[in-house]
Amino acid sequence: MTGQSDGRLRVVQVGAGGMGRAWIGAIAASDETELVGLVDLNMTTAHDALADAGLTDVAVGTSAAEVARAVGADVVVNVTVPVAHLPVNVEALAAGYPVLCEKPAAPTVSDALRQAAAAEVHGRLLMISQSRRYFDGLRALKRQTERLGEIGAVTTDFFRAPHFGGFREEMEHVLLVDMAIHQFDAARYLIGRDPVAVYAEEYNPSWSWYRGDANAVAVFEFEGGARYTYSGSWCAPGLETSWNGRWRISGEAGSAEWDGDGAPRAEIGVGSVEQELDTAPEQIEGSLAEFVAAVRAGETPSTDARSNVASLAMVEAAVRSASTGRRVRIATVIEEAYEAALVDEKDDAVREVLERWRAEVLLPRR
Repeated sequence: MTGQSDGRLRVVQVGAGGMGRAWIGAIAASDETELVGLVDLNMTTAHDALADAGLTDVAVGTSAAEVARAVGADVVVNVTVPVAHLPVNVEALAAGYPVLCEKPAAPTVSDALRQAAAAEVHGRLLMISQSRRYFDGLRALKRQTERLGEIGAVTTDFFRAPHFGGFREEMEHVLLVDMAIHQFDAARYLIGRDPVAVYAEEYNPSWSWYRGDANAVAVFEFEGGARYTYSGSWCAPGLETSWNGRWRISGEAGSAEWDGDGAPRAEIGVGSVEQELDTAPEQIEGSLAEFVAAVRAGETPSTDARSNVASLAMVEAAVRSASTGRRVRIATVIEEAYEAALVDEKDDAVREVLERWRAEVLLPRR
């Protein structure tokens, strides 16, 4: 690892659009990182983003590997559109760079598996930024959940009315595909087990401004029998929930709840428990901090590419269930994803890893 003399990691970022600008700010604000390169297919977009951030002496180009080599980078941050995640991540990994990639890992579970296998082949970390795991309130809720004993039920209510304009209002399965993965991933984090199956429904109220279904309900079965129920809408004006949703967890020893913004609370036994918040970095800053720590220590972060496959599979299974009207097993989605990945993948070394993982007959690590 090259690194600056002051200990900061030298970062090349790929993608300079709207979310890319947020990441430029996070990288620049961190005491652990320095932005030394910015990659985008549109040079004007890249230069404008740097100028607006007040950054100079940042190399600009169209190839992640070429720019990273030229500037002596340590890591790559991928903030491209989902369809570009696989090629950009594989390019950077093959060139020897650990990668932090924006969610979703890829448009499909099969592509997510391919890039996770490529990370193993090249011996480099690929972490997916599930930024909404990094909220003080969610971390506190996790601590409370661990005191509840066996978990029976977890629920999330998510009701917002954003007028995004642009591509989201034209997407199919817009709520499930573009937003619900945050809550699905958080449910895995809180329950501490993997999903088994799901039944889901989608629908679009008459007043919806989305072409695709903006409302969804999904019930997941988890290992051990716990049920996770998600109920959400992106066209629900009035009394809106937090962007994190509103949570309730029921266990054998008590219950906990979180409004998605402040501190959670619980009743365990006969007493009410207030959980203090910590002050760790939140959202993308929290994701960046965990990535940096994992790179420095050579450890596996909580959302490494292989473990994140299960969260993406929850989305794909929920969409399939809503489309077919049938309960869908997560293992079936992952097995079919392996089949597709082995057909599409041309790198023999990556195929070998995929074959080995498939033979294990296990869901990806939590």
